[in-house]
This record gives sequence, C-alpha cells and structure tokens, in this order.
Amino acid sequence: MTQGKRKTIARDISWLSFNARVLQEAADPAVPLKERIRFLGIFSNNLDEFFRVRVATLKRMVQFGSKANMHLEENPQQILDEIQMIVLNQQSEFARIWDGVLSELNQQKIFLKTEKNLNPQQQEFVRNYYDEEVSPNIIPLMIENIPQFPNLRDKSIYLAVVMWKRESPLNRKYALIEVPSRVLGRFLLLPSPPDEQHIFLLEDVIRFNLPDIFSFFGYDQYQSHIFKVTRDAEIDIDNDVSTSIIQRIEKGLRNRRKGKPVRFVYDREMDPGLLEYLIRRLNLSKRDNLIPGGRIHNFRHFMDFPDQVFKEKKSRKKPFDHPLLTDSRVSEVVMSRDVMLHLPYHSFAPIIDLLREAAFDPDVTSIKITCYRLAQQSRIINTLINAARNGKQVTVMLELRARFEEEANLEWKARLEEEGVKVLVEIANMKVHSKICVIRKKIKDKYVHYGFVSTGNLNEKTARVYADHCLLTSNPAIMADITRIFNFLEDPRNGSHHLKNCQVIIPSPHFVRKEIFRLIDNERKQALKNKPSGMTLKMNSLSDEEMIHKLYEAARAGVPIKLVVRGIFCMLSENSKFRKPVKAISIVDEYLEHARVWVFHNKGKEKVYISSADWMRRNLDHRVEATCPVWDEEIKQELKEILNIQLRDNVKARLLNNELNNEYVQAAKKKIRSQVETYNYLYKKTLTSRETGSH
Repeated sequence: MTQGKRKTIARDISWLSFNARVLQEAADPAVPLKERIRFLGIFSNNLDEFFRVRVATLKRMVQFGSKANMHLEENPQQILDEIQMIVLNQQSEFARIWDGVLSELNQQKIFLKTEKNLNPQQQEFVRNYYDEEVSPNIIPLMIENIPQFPNLRDKSIYLAVVMWKRESPLNRKYALIEVPSRVLGRFLLLPSPPDEQHIFLLEDVIRFNLPDIFSFFGYDQYQSHIFKVTRDAEIDIDNDVSTSIIQRIEKGLRNRRKGKPVRFVYDREMDPGLLEYLIRRLNLSKRDNLIPGGRIHNFRHFMDFPDQVFKEKKSRKKPFDHPLLTDSRVSEVVMSRDVMLHLPYHSFAPIIDLLREAAFDPDVTSIKITCYRLAQQSRIINTLINAARNGKQVTVMLELRARFEEEANLEWKARLEEEGVKVLVEIANMKVHSKICVIRKKIKDKYVHYGFVSTGNLNEKTARVYADHCLLTSNPAIMADITRIFNFLEDPRNGSHHLKNCQVIIPSPHFVRKEIFRLIDNERKQALKNKPSGMTLKMNSLSDEEMIHKLYEAARAGVPIKLVVRGIFCMLSENSKFRKPVKAISIVDEYLEHARVWVFHNKGKEKVYISSADWMRRNLDHRVEATCPVWDEEIKQELKEILNIQLRDNVKARLLNNELNNEYVQAAKKKIRSQVETYNYLYKKTLTSRETGSH
C-alpha cells in the first residue's frame, strides 16, 4: 500500500492490517491447531463488527456527501473501494488457511462430515437430533412470491434452498431457513469409530433432512447454500429530552435489527438464479460488498470449536496469585500499600475479593464503581447486590451504550435497581469508559477511601485472555480524584468543575489531550537542547491526528520514541526527517494486549501512567476516561520491565512500518516471546517473594 503524500494512514485501512495480524496467527504452524481455529473465528468476528460499524459509517457518509466529521484525507468511497479489495484478498487467504487447517484436523483423525458422507448409524443419529432438537426451532419460508421479504437477522446464517422435480428441472422453487445456532450451537459431535472424532455442522443437519422438511411439495432434487447478511449496527440515539435514554436505546436496538445491509457473504457455488433473486430482494448492488466464499460462513462460531475432540489437552497457563495477596485480606493490604495486578498473569480474583470484603465489612458505608462490559454471569454484579442488601450505599455507573452490550446492560440495570443500587446511565453525547472504583470506610471517627483504577473491563471471562493492569490503592490523592470523577458522573450537567479540579488523575474528556501535549513538548524541548529525553507508549490504538502530529514534532526534534500498539495505527513511523528512528511494533499473540501504559523520561524523574484511554478522538474528547500516575517505585519498575520485554519481542512482534505489511521483527540469537517472558518474569517474582517472605 503506497501512502504517497498522506500525513497519516487511513484508520480503516490500518484496522484491516491489524486483522491481517490475527490471520497470521491462524496461519502460524507453531500455534496449536485449536488456537489456530480460534484465531480464524476471531478474524471473522472482527470483520463482522468492522462491517457493522465502520463500513456502515463510511456508506452513510457517501450517502450524505460528508467527510468532514472523520478528518479523512481520502473521500469515503475511495476508502470503501480499497476496503473491498483488501477484504477479498484476506478472504482468499482465509480460505487457504482453512483448507490447511482441515487437512491437519484430518491428520489428527478429526473429520468435519457433510450430509453426503454419513454412515448409517450417523444418519439415524442426525435424523433423531433433527426431530428432537432442530425441527421445533426452524420455520422454512417459501420466499418466491411473498410481497414482503423477511427481515434477515444480523449475526445469523441462512440456508438458501432450491427445489425441483427431476422431470421438470426448470420449474424451481426457493426457500429460506434460518439456522438456529443461537439456540443449539453450531457443532454436533457424531457417533464416531474408535480413535476418530466426527463433527457435524448444524446447517448440515438441516441439509440432510431437506426431503422430509419439504416432503409436502413432492420435490426430489435439492440444492442448498449458506449465506449471511451484515447490517449497519450504529444505534441512532436522538436527544429528545422528553424521552429517557432507556427508551432511546431500546428503540435503537429495534432499529439495529432492521439496519441497512452493508455486506452479503455467500457460497460461491450458489445457484445463479437464487443468488440474483436474493441480491435483488435485499436491494443490494455490486458496491455493497458482495463477498463470494466457501461452504461455511459465520466462522465466529469457530471460537467455540469443541475442545474435547483434541487429544492434546494442554491449555494456557493458569493465572497465579499476586505475592502480596496470598495470606491477607485484600483490603488490609491495599490500605497499607499499592498493589498492581498484571492480568491475565495474575488472578482477577482479588478485584472480586476487594468488593466482597467491602460488601460484608460493617465499617464500609459506600461503594462507587463504573461498569462497561460485564461477564454474562457477573460475580462483580452479584457482589454489588450483596453489598446493597447489607445496607451499603452502592452506586454503579453502567454504560448502556457499550456497543453490542446495550441489551445486557439494560438487564443489569433492572436487576441492580430492584436491589436498591443507584444506577447512573446517561451523560449526553459521551460514553463512560473509565474503569474506577472507590470504597468509603469509617475507621473510628474518620473516613478513609480505597479502590482501584484499571486499564481493562470488570469482566471475569475476558480477564483470562486480556492483558491489562489494575492498580489497587488507598492513596488519598488518587481516591480524592476518583471521588471527583464520580461527583461529575452524578451531576454531569453542572459538575464539569469536578474534572477540572482533579489533582493527580488526568481525566478525559479534554484534559488528557492537553496534558499529553505538555509532556510531549517537554521531551521535545529537552531533545532540542541535546539533553536526554524519550517516551515509551503502549496502547490499543493510535489514530488521533493531533497526537500523531505531536509525535512527528518530537521525532523531528530527536526524541527517542518507542511504540507498542496492538490495533489501529495511523502514524507514518518512517520519515527521513526524524532525527532518531521511531520504533513501532504490534504484538498479537495468545492474549489480547489491552493495556495502556505511558512512560515519559521527564528529565530523569520518569513519569509513568496507566490509562483506560487510547489515543483516538473518541477517547480523548468524547469519553470519560481516567489516566492514573504510578508512584510506587517497585510497580513502576515492573511496568517498565514488561514494556522492555515487549520491545524485545522477536517472535510475535510485527513492525508497524509505513506499508503496514506486518513484517515480523527479525529474531536475534535468542527468541523472545514477550507473553511467555512476562509470565516467567512475574511468576519468578512471586516465587522469590515466597522464598524471602517479603510479603
């Protein structure tokens, strides 16, 4: 990809480059086979969301003839055309990888059977499964002559069926069946010969039973092909003050189900007449991302490919306890010193334990916490409910507009309010993305505060695979600022002064941008004086143009800049005018690198921060975020060492160059895989602590 005279890389093209890194993991023979299948599922799921949100937004911009709001250097149609080309190439690579994975599955005697190659025992098993489980969950639709074409659901797959009689092949009928994977799952384990595992897909259960399903019509010839439709998922929330945000989100969710199709993915073997019919009835055109594919779609389900079929049962390493929290109540330790959890290496349990202890502590009077994405069976929520039942004042800022979590968060809201929890839900034109908690406790006649600031969501499930940092602290200055943020959240219309009054935490919106500018300018001034300077910045995404131009200024002045950016990366990191080359890498591996850590040289008195904010306009200007300084010298050293390990990665690190072609960092004599090295580094610290009894 040639950048020409661009000052930055288009955000959406950069994102596709990130998803290509996920695809690289699926292609890597060194990755265990079941993990490679999971990466194919992640790639597919990522791409679905990309079309639902980003492609849909670009299409609306084309429709309305506007590009100002996204600060694009190209017009939206150019970007859409480039997306179409890249996605088709990636789909081709995906198909190649999947063919290789299928071959390896077969070598391990794991077979994906089709409706055409079942043995008699399996045929009987599939008929029974269809009769008992599938049949009650499907409604075949004869679609040819219906005036109103059915509203096809996003995230679903459909079986398009062509039927005819052998003696009159030109007289064909079409039908649609939604595959009920939401209810039944996608995979069925079949009775298998010894030492073999046979897997059957749910759509093939339906295919096998088509003669029975349509027996009423007397057809004897059937063809069936899978397709799916991806819809615009943006929820338009109008700001009618007479309507509550709850009603607006509920309306938006209903509208999302009817969003305009932005992608149509189909089996390239589909009957041409049926394909043309579907495209016409869905009001699609050739510019609507019509993607020909193979027999299988909705690979996101393959993230849940049945584990039990693999002989190799080795799973990822289990989290271990933080050495400071093995023998004492979490709250007691946190009242005496700061503790940094490095997830998923450290266990997530202390966060739940901190809240559970508060729920039952008679001296705790209140708990305030922000929640963005929660686990389906959230122990966090259960703990907060128990706290409310025990008479604590519990306040939860629940972000109802967390994309694709809106429905679940509405349900959590109802459940929390039933138990007497105060639930905050709305700040106009702004999402609450900070991950903070403050607990108030009365000791003798004095109130003390403790809690946490985190880079990641309070979600026990994702905490096993997301690499994040969570600072447990009772530092009075940090807790005072967290209290100020909650004062703002409880009165956002009149309380903006609370954010302005924060002394040590740097809040978004607005203040993070100003403070980072100041910190970068300080480094630039030092470099211009030929004095030591530097910054190491880790984040998920770097797309904000103003921040990128600040980094350009610093690089031209000679500031050493090291960047670890997992996802979107819009900076052109190579420039002959940079006095020192910028080191920019992305690490995609077993865990999802989700943490934000920023280190500034600051004339030798290093400033280290953890944050919930990426360097994107939405995080800096349109979200409530918390960026927290780290003062404890041992914790600062830990964070810096983890960053240094990542910067030395030569197994899973890719160079973020101007071409975004995902070249791997070349291995030196010793191979360094940062996630393995980080685990070993932290685990060794735990063992040393136990041996010395330093905790």
